[in-house]
Amino acid sequence: MAQDIIFEIRDQIAWVTLNRPQALNAMTEAMGEELIEIAERVERDDAIRVLVFTGAGEKAFSAGMDLKERAAGRRVSLLERRQQKVAAGVETQTRAVAGITKPTIAAIRGYCVGGGLELALACDFRLATANSKIGLAEVKRGLIPGAGGTQRLPRLVGLGKALELTLTGALVDGQEALRIGLVNQVVPAEDLAGAAQNFALSLLQGAPVAMRFIKEALYRGTDMSLDEGLRLEAGLSAMIGATEDAQEGPKAFGEKRPPVWKGK
Repeated sequence: MAQDIIFEIRDQIAWVTLNRPQALNAMTEAMGEELIEIAERVERDDAIRVLVFTGAGEKAFSAGMDLKERAAGRRVSLLERRQQKVAAGVETQTRAVAGITKPTIAAIRGYCVGGGLELALACDFRLATANSKIGLAEVKRGLIPGAGGTQRLPRLVGLGKALELTLTGALVDGQEALRIGLVNQVVPAEDLAGAAQNFALSLLQGAPVAMRFIKEALYRGTDMSLDEGLRLEAGLSAMIGATEDAQEGPKAFGEKRPPVWKGK
């Protein structure tokens, strides 16, 4: 039986492939649990520096949750379902991915909708192809984006555009997604894997601890006042100065050689 998720590590880069092309890589509950386990593994493993998500086949990154599985599942009350969503300490795949302190990339081909886009939104970077079809269409199914879509989308594209996309359920192509700031790059479909590889390799040039601190400063700082953010930045800057990598960077520059990062 084929694996629904393929996990590989190559040259310090972890590759996670959603592997249900016959179902447009729609995600089952079991896949969600496995994604949480993968996120935890990536966070623990110092040999992994960057994580890339992609979808098997030519048609989709992911069409979101498996609606057939959901329709056939046990019915629960509104109160029970809400408690499942908001209980203290609850972990979902998008929260787990967003919590990874290492750089994460979503390589998007074809459909990236609903929970598929929410997974991509939980990543730091998104690469797409021109013919990608990207959006949050839950409103057309009587649902709302419930895995971070209503919160992460407006932080990327602004409230007005987020309202337009979520209330109409419209899908945009790669070029429009690039224009509104939803993706970082648009590449030819045949170049997507190579572009994701090259982007990941460019991230490997940075020092691991510095990258974690930069992510923390940026993500936490956006929810703070400027003064609070500057205090956060100052504290992280003081801490990074005590690391071995902070000594190695200037030394390598002076010796005109690539730095050898230790991640400490």
